[in-house]
Amino acid sequence: MNMSSISTRNALPFWLSLGVIPLLLLGATYGGWTTFLVPVYAWYLFSILDRLLGMNTENPDPETDPSELALYRLITMIWFPIQFVMIYGLIYFVTHTDHLTMVEVIVLFFSLGVSSGTIGIVYAHELLHQRNRVERWLGDLLLASVLYSHFRTEHLLVHHKHVGTRRDAVTALYNEGFHHFFWRVLREGPVSAWEAEKALLARRGLSAFHPRNPHFRYWSLQLSALLLAVLLGGTMGFCLFIWQAFIAIWQLELTNYVEHYGLTRRHLGEGKYEHVKPHHSWNAAQMATNWLLINLQRHSDHHYKPDRRFPLLQNYSEKDAPQLPYGYPVMTFAAMVPPWWRRIMNPRVKAWRKQYYPDMATFEDWEPYKHGTNPLPRL
Repeated sequence: MNMSSISTRNALPFWLSLGVIPLLLLGATYGGWTTFLVPVYAWYLFSILDRLLGMNTENPDPETDPSELALYRLITMIWFPIQFVMIYGLIYFVTHTDHLTMVEVIVLFFSLGVSSGTIGIVYAHELLHQRNRVERWLGDLLLASVLYSHFRTEHLLVHHKHVGTRRDAVTALYNEGFHHFFWRVLREGPVSAWEAEKALLARRGLSAFHPRNPHFRYWSLQLSALLLAVLLGGTMGFCLFIWQAFIAIWQLELTNYVEHYGLTRRHLGEGKYEHVKPHHSWNAAQMATNWLLINLQRHSDHHYKPDRRFPLLQNYSEKDAPQLPYGYPVMTFAAMVPPWWRRIMNPRVKAWRKQYYPDMATFEDWEPYKHGTNPLPRL
């Protein structure tokens, strides 16, 4: 196994996310084609870099002293104030100037949403998995800035426990197109998050409406975020805030769709399933995209050690976990075109099924799925 060192120099590529800041400023200042520079940067440039730089399969020492991770942690911890200034600064700017057309403003806030989703929510995901209270609060604030605060509960209490089963809303079903998946998750996610907290409180003898239910904090933070947008930009500020939040959520759910598409855990009977294993997540070792997404593509190890900080996540080989043919930017683009996606991924899902579940190599063998008698994805 190749081992890489943890050093200041190795941390610097993860700071490339800061590149979106001058691009958003250029868009706000000059308008025109510059309003679309953030998607060009996050989607196309990093895909090109993936092609040029190839894979990074080296693994850091997971026992690295936490003191050596300070520069890695810092980029995630400073992102909320950066995103806060970007969102509200742009809302105030575009509602108090008139040099941008309405189309340019819409595209600019589309780009802002790409930044809030591709970077902001990914960083929130990292922060929410840590035990440090400050980091968790920063994660909550980032999610509130895109009106997706329930993601904290849904991800920590539902997704990690029920991934690969129908109980997990964000495990994409085999043959389920992204557009159906997206609207289904928007319906199911908030409900499953509420039910998870309700059940947790019930085990402690508390009502779902007890102040300890974090949903009250979620709603308060989101309402505050919306009110500030109105105070700075009026009705237009409110609409622009909603627009960037929607785009950020769309970016997140595209990633969720890719991460576990078609991968299911064996049902053991009586509502029980096998433990989550490395082969229940799609992985990608493309170097540049892992810089931008702080190693989110090393997804199997994240499910194995959810609180492991991103610079220490381990790479899995093809022998141990399924691999995507391209990095997330290319794969999420493919997901937007369901026939293209199915052409790329369905043969891989079938090969995965034969490799890990040869006794149930055909979809017809998965009785719980076929009849829907158990909470697993129907095929």
